Amino acid sequence: MIIHLDTASTTPIYVQLRNQIVMGIGKGELEVGEKLPTVRQLAADAGVNMMTVNKTYQILRAEGFIEIDRRNGATVRPVREINDRYRAKLESELELISAEASAKGLGKEEFLKLCERIYGTMNGEVTVS
Repeated sequence: MIIHLDTASTTPIYVQLRNQIVMGIGKGELEVGEKLPTVRQLAADAGVNMMTVNKTYQILRAEGFIEIDRRNGATVRPVREINDRYRAKLESELELISAEASAKGLGKEEFLKLCERIYGTMNGEVTVS
């Protein structure tokens, strides 16, 4: 998986790293049990501070995407059941995205097709637009 960071973005680097790793997991580029680079290695590869990568890994661990073991490092964690806290977070984020889409004039059908296409690509489905 190749990490692309936008240093001109208002999104913090640790959030960009977190999002790209989650995308890699969602797309199947990072498989369950796969080792992630060490903090030192990812920092060097991405050209960022080790503390930034460490913060990213701690967030991913807290969110349940990875496991961290002193001997084996960080690995992609097996899928767990969706809990109420995650469902509430997802609903809140989708509500905001839906509001933005509506405010910009995107119709319900177009919005749902867009969601379906994006979700499908995460699961390896080939869609024809």
